Amino acid sequence: MVLNPEVRFSRRAVLLAAGGLLVGCSPQPEVDKVHLRLATGPAGAVYRRIGGALAEHISEQVQGATVTTVPSGASTDNIRMLRAGEVHLGLTSLDALITTDGSAPEGLSAICRLYDSHLHLVVMAGSAIEAFRDLAGKRISLGAHDSGTEFTSLRVLKLGPVKADGRYLSQAESAAALRDGTIDAMFSLTGVPTPAITELAQRHTIRLIPLDAQADALFTAYPGPYAPAMIPATAYAGVPATRTVAVPNVLLARNDLPDDLVYAITDTIFTHTGTITSASRDGAEALPEAWQINARTGISTGSVPLHPGAAAWFRDRKR
Repeated sequence: MVLNPEVRFSRRAVLLAAGGLLVGCSPQPEVDKVHLRLATGPAGAVYRRIGGALAEHISEQVQGATVTTVPSGASTDNIRMLRAGEVHLGLTSLDALITTDGSAPEGLSAICRLYDSHLHLVVMAGSAIEAFRDLAGKRISLGAHDSGTEFTSLRVLKLGPVKADGRYLSQAESAAALRDGTIDAMFSLTGVPTPAITELAQRHTIRLIPLDAQADALFTAYPGPYAPAMIPATAYAGVPATRTVAVPNVLLARNDLPDDLVYAITDTIFTHTGTITSASRDGAEALPEAWQINARTGISTGSVPLHPGAAAWFRDRKR
């Protein structure tokens, strides 16, 4: 069943709601209720945490809107649910979103760019794997089915070319399997640091395999969504800085969401970034990835068009 909230917000109403009414102002305007579903990601993933933070703050700041999160395999699973009308909002990596002709899937548009994910290739300290080429024939987690990790790691292996024994595990499952020796390496396309790898590194000595040559190959073969990057030495205990590839993440919306509702959501994301980065009321740790959220880069969604409501917010900000 397609979820299609029949709601109309006036821009004045949503801006008052998102920004907070001043003491002594007239009563709040009447705003219809709308319940939104936001597709996030699997256990142990940054998508799960940052999606929860976004849902919490949109529900608090946009009057009449309630957002609940929907766990998923991540990027391509979220795109599928959005197109099927099972959710209204979803997180995805930019490379999984852009089709071979450079366009976005029909019926979807971007609210904004959020932060960049880095491709991790993790092994235990005593592993015989020293370089990307050593993955040949090894047991490797490619991430969960329909995840951005699966999408990007398969591209990397194809460009190698390297043939490996691929397994489909979530980030938490991958970290546990690597620890237990049932896989030899794990890919993870995620924010830095990511909970599953952080917890593994705190208990065991791990290594990150450099992917600088793979970053160059991706950039050449698929211009647009990829850029060389560095996972800093401060990210994981005992792990030196490691070269890799970065991919932007965007917040998607169905095109049939009302413009003024998306305007209010966009306003909330960029005016409450500091709150989103801090610990939530349930005791969760701060979200360092959210420090990347800013209006200057938020408009940069590549060939994926902005939702009209988001585009209006960015235009108004320039005035």
